[in-house]
Amino acid sequence: MSPQMRCRCQSCMIRSMTGPAIIITIGILILLHQVHGGVFYFGNTWPVILLIIGIFQLGAALAPREGHTEPAAVPPATPPPGVPPVTNSQQTPYGTQGQ
Repeated sequence: MSPQMRCRCQSCMIRSMTGPAIIITIGILILLHQVHGGVFYFGNTWPVILLIIGIFQLGAALAPREGHTEPAAVPPATPPPGVPPVTNSQQTPYGTQGQ
């Protein structure tokens, strides 16, 4: 199998940083909760995570897509030689029972 090429356009780069930014935000919120004695508990601070996601999605949507590469299309799998092709009547969940 060939290695899949990763897109290096700004939009895809910003989108790929969304997950790490969420993890860092959750870590900071937990740290603030521990340091300030429960003032910043998750029930009050979860909207911050939604804001971070929204900021990154907006940044990815507004970023230029110059140099964007689409993933290569995967060819359909072919059955091994000697195996008959599957017809529509054989695709029922019960096979050919009762026929």
